[in-house]
Amino acid sequence: MEEIINNTEELCLFLKKMIIDTLKLEDINADGIDSNAPLFREGLGLDSIDALELVVAIEKIFNVIIEDEDVGKKAFASINALAVFIQGEYKSGK
Repeated sequence: MEEIINNTEELCLFLKKMIIDTLKLEDINADGIDSNAPLFREGLGLDSIDALELVVAIEKIFNVIIEDEDVGKKAFASINALAVFIQGEYKSGK
């Protein structure tokens, strides 16, 4: 996992696939997600229920904590923002 986290391009692709799998988005593929587009509202169109599911998945997979709504809004601004957040918070072996 650390190899993926240290490679931003691979991490972004992993996150796109994780979002598709976690939220069961059948009509979209990883190539169809713009890494700079917002994940909520006008971008990917996710909602608050989706956010909760993603928080749980990200905390489980990457062992990082999204402490509150403010941190979540910043982290979920886009795929790129989420990758930067995870890279900054990831602690290997914990």
